[in-house]
Amino acid sequence: MQTDRSKDRLRLWLKVLKATRVVESEIRENLRQEFTTTLPRFDVMAALSQHLDGLKMSELSGVLKVSNGNVTGIVERLVDDGHVQREKVPGDRRASRVRLTEAGIAEFARQAAAHEAWIDHMFDSVPEAEVQTLSDALDQVARRLENEGRDG
Repeated sequence: MQTDRSKDRLRLWLKVLKATRVVESEIRENLRQEFTTTLPRFDVMAALSQHLDGLKMSELSGVLKVSNGNVTGIVERLVDDGHVQREKVPGDRRASRVRLTEAGIAEFARQAAAHEAWIDHMFDSVPEAEVQTLSDALDQVARRLENEGRDG
């Protein structure tokens, strides 16, 4: 019956949402306690670790899917910590490029290793065979919605 499938999918979404919130809360607390940092700072460093030549602030905002205003304060704190450096973009007086410093690369490597271990521990009760199945299913949902967003 269609209604039962619809209700099952709604329950699935609510469980995904609950799990996401609990996992994110745990990560935030672990970052705060172990590294005296925040999830947004970790996210900025993660994005920059994928672009070692740096990103313009507008590009960084795009990668993170947040506004420039949200990123500016986070980048300022990372600059103050010595983990990120800012430089002017030649030919564009208003733009600046940010990238991880050597200290930032090393610090992010420490945080990323801990983050991976936390995630591994949080998900260790999920049977290995189901990890790929769940991952594929969630990818399928995301791809479909992204494609519908481009088509609409």
